[in-house]
Amino acid sequence: MENSNPRSNLRCPHCAGPLSKEMETSEWTVAPLVRDSFSMIGSAVGGTTSAFYGFNHVMPIVRKYVKGPMWVHFLVGAPPVIVFSSACAGLAGGAVPALAQLASSSYHAAFSSSSLPPSSQDDKMHKSRTNSTL
Repeated sequence: MENSNPRSNLRCPHCAGPLSKEMETSEWTVAPLVRDSFSMIGSAVGGTTSAFYGFNHVMPIVRKYVKGPMWVHFLVGAPPVIVFSSACAGLAGGAVPALAQLASSSYHAAFSSSSLPPSSQDDKMHKSRTNSTL
């Protein structure tokens, strides 16, 4: 969907980033449904993977230093694993949608910068620099 207003399609000739506020919310952004889905998937994968990793590496150390029945080992070893798993789930839940946005923006930048003629980009950039509200 191309905008008919040529002023709204201004891009930086170096990075192909949007130079107008209208383009910041156009086809360059990942849809909220996709972003939320990637966030849920990242949280699930990050939390599950880190929980397996944590229990496989923490519990042998806990069994070595804490003497007693298995429920005591679990009582001592589970809190650090839960904290580690929550932190990894939060990081993955934020990193996966950010990487999706980066991939989408890079894709659009690569294809849109190759379609603009180089001589008109500099003229548009200088005009937009003086007229832009950014």
